[in-house]
Amino acid sequence: MPLISIVVPCYNEQESLPIFLKELDDVVRIMTQQDPGISFEAVLIDDGSADKTLAVMKAEAAAAHPYAIRWHSFSRNFGKEAALLAGLQHAKGDYVATMDADMQDPPSLLPQMYEILQTEDYDNVATRRTTREGEPPIRSFCARMFYKIINRISKADIVDGARDFRLMKRPMVNAIISMGEYNRFSKGIYGWVGFKTKWLPYVNVNRVAGETKWSFWSLLLYSIDGIVAFSTAPLSLAALTGIVFCLIAILGFIVILVKTLVWGDPVGGWPSLACLITLFGGMQLLCLGIIGEYLAKAYLETKRRPIYIIRESNEESDDTAQ
Repeated sequence: MPLISIVVPCYNEQESLPIFLKELDDVVRIMTQQDPGISFEAVLIDDGSADKTLAVMKAEAAAAHPYAIRWHSFSRNFGKEAALLAGLQHAKGDYVATMDADMQDPPSLLPQMYEILQTEDYDNVATRRTTREGEPPIRSFCARMFYKIINRISKADIVDGARDFRLMKRPMVNAIISMGEYNRFSKGIYGWVGFKTKWLPYVNVNRVAGETKWSFWSLLLYSIDGIVAFSTAPLSLAALTGIVFCLIAILGFIVILVKTLVWGDPVGGWPSLACLITLFGGMQLLCLGIIGEYLAKAYLETKRRPIYIIRESNEESDDTAQ
């Protein structure tokens, strides 16, 4: 009997989680009626929520559902990437789906995704949004630019509009779990491990309750993490910038020398000189910042700290740190 695990990372989702589980109940009943040989489990990860998300998880685990609910609560907020990894590590299914609890990942797509894996030669079915309705224009523009940039400078295949909502076979899940890096960027990891992917487009769905946890600034930092994790192109860009400005400086020195020999040594020109000093100083700090970002990531990796710590769980034997 194939088991399908539904991994749901949650951070302050006390309002949306019951709605999501109710919708998942209906989908599971439909799928088990069509194929009585499959079973389900839900793996809920509380990412150090500050509201009553954990209490909702406990109540739902004790309620009647057509699947088992296993929940794990972090000791603090470790971030969505850590919650996704924890869910994958604790999922027992032959097939594993990762979904958000805010209903932006429609559970109604699960039957079609499972059917594709059963009838076609794919290792996972991933979803992508065809529209970005409801998002601020500047946020949509920056997102599209990010996908274009990272696909040009890295080997990770990241599709524009890709969501974390996907259904994977166990071999792909095991490959993702084997990547024990501390600085994780799941969208890049999905593409890096390879395997055959079927993309399933759908129209963007807004949250059913609560507010998004991703501000523009947090998304910007997350995109920088993704670029640093899967590309060394910024380091090459810093080196190339240094070479270009050295050539400009040499050319400027020659121009000034010729000008002085032909027309004398004028006192004027200090405003342009001040601007050039500021420009060169800024470029040096930018290049140092790029190098520092990579050093910081390497520093965090060498510490070998656990990616997450579990405070409590409804599983009897559970590792507290991973």
